[in-house]
Amino acid sequence: MPESAAEVTAAGIARLAGVGRAAVSNWRRRHADFPKPVGGTEASPSFALPEVESWLRAQGKLAEVPLRERVWQQIAGHPAGAVTALVQSGSVLLLVHDRPAAWPGLAALSDERFAGLLPVALEEVLTARYGLERAVRTPAPAELDGAVPLLRAVVDLAAETGARQAFEFLLGRHLDANPRQYTLTPPGPAALMAALATGSGTAAARPAGTVLDPASGTGTLLRAVDRATALYGQDADPDLAALTALRLALADGAEVRVRPGDSLRADAFPQLAADAVLCHPPFNERNWGHDELAYDPRWEYGFPARTESELAWVQHALARLRPGGTAVLLMPPAAASRRSGRRIRADLLRKGALRAVVALPAGAAPPYGIPLHLWVLRRPAPGVAASPELLLVDTAEQAAAPAGAGAPGGGRDKLDWQAVHTAVLDAWLPFDKHGTVDETPGASRSVPVIELLDDDVDLAPARHLPPPAAAGGAAELAGVRDRLTETLRRTAALTPPSEQPTARAEAPARLPLVTVGELARTGALELRAGGTGAGTGRVLTDHDVLLGQAPSGTLPEGRSEEPVVVAPGDVVVPVLGGGAVARVVDGATAGAALGRNLQLLRPDPAALDPWFLAGFLRGTANTRQASSYASTATRLDVRRLQLPRLPLAEQQRYGERFRALAEFEDALRLAGRLGEQLVQGMYDGLTDGTVKP
Repeated sequence: MPESAAEVTAAGIARLAGVGRAAVSNWRRRHADFPKPVGGTEASPSFALPEVESWLRAQGKLAEVPLRERVWQQIAGHPAGAVTALVQSGSVLLLVHDRPAAWPGLAALSDERFAGLLPVALEEVLTARYGLERAVRTPAPAELDGAVPLLRAVVDLAAETGARQAFEFLLGRHLDANPRQYTLTPPGPAALMAALATGSGTAAARPAGTVLDPASGTGTLLRAVDRATALYGQDADPDLAALTALRLALADGAEVRVRPGDSLRADAFPQLAADAVLCHPPFNERNWGHDELAYDPRWEYGFPARTESELAWVQHALARLRPGGTAVLLMPPAAASRRSGRRIRADLLRKGALRAVVALPAGAAPPYGIPLHLWVLRRPAPGVAASPELLLVDTAEQAAAPAGAGAPGGGRDKLDWQAVHTAVLDAWLPFDKHGTVDETPGASRSVPVIELLDDDVDLAPARHLPPPAAAGGAAELAGVRDRLTETLRRTAALTPPSEQPTARAEAPARLPLVTVGELARTGALELRAGGTGAGTGRVLTDHDVLLGQAPSGTLPEGRSEEPVVVAPGDVVVPVLGGGAVARVVDGATAGAALGRNLQLLRPDPAALDPWFLAGFLRGTANTRQASSYASTATRLDVRRLQLPRLPLAEQQRYGERFRALAEFEDALRLAGRLGEQLVQGMYDGLTDGTVKP
């Protein structure tokens, strides 16, 4: 094995083969010829990727490793680290993207000559793109030793998918593999922030001009902007700055300037007058530069307290705007009400710099447990009077799941972002044009600034919005009661009939069993694992399956993977949590993408009845014997689940009973939801006067 061969962990092997990690552990125990570890630790060994590929192919467990998987495993196992490999790969992709005619000549060279001449070509393209002062450093020839096969493979991947899509896929894999290392801004809030600042994606869209993100992270906010002429970014992490610079250059034709460094302490663009600023600043920072920045000219609205780092970022954003430019910042809700920041908030209101505060639902962005705010600010223009009103918007109601979809929204990946986006812009666009907007109870209101300038200067939207109208009053509650009554009647009719227990002397015969893994090998069913493809469609999440509700997730942007799409008759099983749950996909759910932590079983209708399959998978004893246990979670190895060997006609008899049980279960869920809605509606109606006692 070459010394430079990429290594792969057990988790990587599981991803390649489309199985759980428990299956990889079983292979190591049961097969003496399984590749031996070449690195890692005893608890987390690593294996040579070529040896693993060869073994999987010989066992018939892998027809061919996709090119993108091979490239990713080479990046993950790079001796200098995945980030270095990503930066080198992104630089080569930028070379292919900007100067495609230069690549064939380089590709034809020997590896040694390639490593020697590539830095020269990269220096030219990086300087042309970013200038001499830049976040992406040109690698030395010695740094490319052993990386040439990876770089050639990356260009092959770009030939299949495109340079931008290849880099987005590889960067996305790296971010997914290191979730605790990075604070990411999800695409939903990013698109909304861009629309508020520049009109991106709306009928009011205009050329975005120059846009700055002073805490750019992975560049998600800047990527959400349409038609920018120049994108400026800065991040304290040099690795993130380099990755963001490459990501933006590959995705957009705008001028890109990204620098490493702390924007508050070492502003890289002190003379910039941007048209828009977007920022998701770090929260609750105590060491943001309070002591050394006491006399900084940016504190036009007051010197922030040590505990008010977010207000320092607000004023930095305003200082980097042209007069009339707009900034949108993602803020913790405490920044709207902490007493230590009330003087700065008051001055922002008096001078007309703060234009709107939008309360997002919990789960919109990290930290996911709290409902964050968006602050929309505008740098006052000389001679323009300050606005006498502030727009306040609360999106909690708009984030609820669609009617009949099951549990309400308010959790990560379960928010109705289209409804949130529409509600916010429907309030902001007319307010931005006219300086005021009609009140929507419980949702939005333009509040006179004078009302807010009290001792607290509390800008939390919920504290200033009138309560929403009680769900239609007594008439709608009567409709809910009627639906509940009908659902209870239906539930009673669907209640399974009581059965006479089998006599002790007539113990049930033990039927021959077959595992799901064996059925998959014989072609009786197909196994697919859920993932994170790309697109704009719905996603069936594990939460949806557990609650029996409609698909509520959305596909992330910027990924080149094709999602696994569910079809009628598929059986979907959550693999985390240890519960006995299996769902047969119906026509309403068909077409959705399969989310993470879900396993899809697609039975051959000539061999297996889907309801029979789903019913036996739900057996408690079956799931218990197929589960593995860790200190914090239980994982189901779907391949170990068992079914009795029965003729198709007998399967269909079982399937009809299982289908009836599932219908009864759905009716129970609906009755529970209607009951909760009726009870809460009665409480609300009695307390706000719309229902008389």
